Amino acid sequence: MLRLTQKNSKGNIMGKLSKKEIKEIIPHREPFLLVDEITKVDPGKNIIGIKHVKEDEYYFKGHFPGNPIMPGVLMVEAIAQVGAVSLLMLPENKGKLALFAGIDKVRFKKIVKPKDKLIINVEMLQFRRSIGKAKGIVKVGEKIACSAEIMFAVT
Repeated sequence: MLRLTQKNSKGNIMGKLSKKEIKEIIPHREPFLLVDEITKVDPGKNIIGIKHVKEDEYYFKGHFPGNPIMPGVLMVEAIAQVGAVSLLMLPENKGKLALFAGIDKVRFKKIVKPKDKLIINVEMLQFRRSIGKAKGIVKVGEKIACSAEIMFAVT
């Protein structure tokens, strides 16, 4: 059962979702589940997720040996997964799938290394007739590592 029941003064739902609870919402599984927890969510509007980048992540074996760097495309995927949690929490989208429809304005500004903690903030910009657009920012500490606008379809 999902635990997000408290609301702040602005009506935003506060609380945390564990990885187990995230798996109740989106179909992604290891090794491709790129969000470890949700720390704040206003379903269909805004969401903040966390990814703890571990030293033993599968992609570090080849990207790059002796100088492990998280692939930028996986940061974009993390934005999409966190955004999907927000959308698929809405009652009308329960049990559906969120798929990429486009990726725009992607920028990579900081290298992500093992032991970094990614803070993934996604804001829904629009959503009509199962097609939407969102803006995501991935930070390590206070520094932006990646930003992107994504388009998606809910099926």
